[in-house]
Amino acid sequence: MTTTPRFRRRALAAVVTASWLTLSACGTTQSDQADQSPSGQNQSESSQAEATEVLDQNGLADMDARGVIEHLDTMPVAERPTTLLASVQPTELVLTDTAGGSIATLPMPDEQFYLSVAPYEDQTHDCLFHSLTTCLGEMAGEPVDITVTDETGRTVVDETRTAYDNGFVGLWLPRDLTGTLTVEHDGKSSTVPIATGDDDLTCLTTAHLT
Repeated sequence: MTTTPRFRRRALAAVVTASWLTLSACGTTQSDQADQSPSGQNQSESSQAEATEVLDQNGLADMDARGVIEHLDTMPVAERPTTLLASVQPTELVLTDTAGGSIATLPMPDEQFYLSVAPYEDQTHDCLFHSLTTCLGEMAGEPVDITVTDETGRTVVDETRTAYDNGFVGLWLPRDLTGTLTVEHDGKSSTVPIATGDDDLTCLTTAHLT
């Protein structure tokens, strides 16, 4: 079921977003932006108008978090918007217009967690929260076999996927899962621990294929 997007604007939200991107190592930081909106109802109306504008300007109108994530993560890198930062947090998607400083937040699905995986053979980068428009891995277009197993040994995912143009594979997993993820490619493999709670990471770049 598609949820209705919720929008909200937070004081100094751009500062917070900048710090997320610094931690992710997948994007660049931006200058501090303070909330200059009027208070009360006018502020709420202004916030929603700005949030709607962020989505409209980037061809994301009427999409929920899942729709935006799948649209941006699967786009060819050369076609991705250059003035939009999209940070996948465990419980929300944060969209920032770097040109105007407007911010939109969309709630993540209640029962699903988005984990972005960038397996690698030679080179990787530190990443905590996946940036849909700036994160890049080395295996773009490569087929990989992915298996996710929970702590009881139950197989949650077992499929062959093709890495997106950004070198990542996006997985919608059940929330509050603790287990392992195994990636196999061309006779090499890597098994890493994963977790999908509200305080866990959405970007996995430690799956070294050996």
